[in-house]
Amino acid sequence: MAEGNYSIVSEFVFLGLTEKPELQLPLFLLFLGIYVVILLGNLGMVMLILFSPHLHTPMYFFLSNLSFIDLCQSSVIIPKMLEKFIMVKSVISYAECMAQFYLFDVFVISECHMLSAMAYDRYVAICNPLLYNVTMSYKVCSWMVVAVYSVGLICATGETVCLLRLLFCKGDDLNHYFCDLLPLLEQSCSSTFINEVVALSFSSLNVIVPALNILSSYIFIMASILRIPSTEGRSKAFSTCSSHILAVALFFGSLTFMYLQPSSVSSMDQGKVSSVFYTIVVPMLNPLIYSLRNKDVKVALYKFVGRR
Repeated sequence: MAEGNYSIVSEFVFLGLTEKPELQLPLFLLFLGIYVVILLGNLGMVMLILFSPHLHTPMYFFLSNLSFIDLCQSSVIIPKMLEKFIMVKSVISYAECMAQFYLFDVFVISECHMLSAMAYDRYVAICNPLLYNVTMSYKVCSWMVVAVYSVGLICATGETVCLLRLLFCKGDDLNHYFCDLLPLLEQSCSSTFINEVVALSFSSLNVIVPALNILSSYIFIMASILRIPSTEGRSKAFSTCSSHILAVALFFGSLTFMYLQPSSVSSMDQGKVSSVFYTIVVPMLNPLIYSLRNKDVKVALYKFVGRR
């Protein structure tokens, strides 16, 4: 760091999605409505799977954990985002910012690997159906979920520790609506080389590896589906995967656009829009995708409502 006078930043001010006053109230109402849908949809999915015995299968066990991750991830970000829409300044302390980044990192990394675990579950169900109950036993599924959360905790801890070594003295304005890695690195007056290397390494582990696992799983799945002689059988097999394919495309597509583009002010503004998809839109859509395109979930919902 160059010598000279500087003041260490003790808090950050979110610039948010837009500075236009006329858009603040409409955006507040929009994202408040989205947050309500996220809470009801994901919490409802967790409760529905928990209290519906015929949904106690590996696929829905993973789905309930995905809904839990989406619920937690959005709850880390959206309340502070809503504050920016109704207040002149949305301020977050340094400690709160680091905590928000850590929790967000835990859940977004966990979601990458949870989607990978769900793809492997569909691979076993379609390509090795006779061994499904043995391969995807309750013990195996439990250990897979433990591994997913463990990877999220370990990687997020590593990135946060590296972030804590930085000094922030370029101003307190954060060009984002939450404490994400790229806008924080832009505000640092320390060398960010180690952070960039760690981020690149963890991106390879937590984005590329799960994406390749999902891609390879679906290559084998599609090959197995095409070998099914009847059209009805192929349609039924594909329907069990279509919801997951759509969820994966939305999540990894927006995540890749955010983190694999050049770092500049203009791209950061575009990145804020992209990050809305994987931090807010995807958690809102996942319960809808899996409920509207899944017959078992709809039947369980009708039964649950009927009993009440």
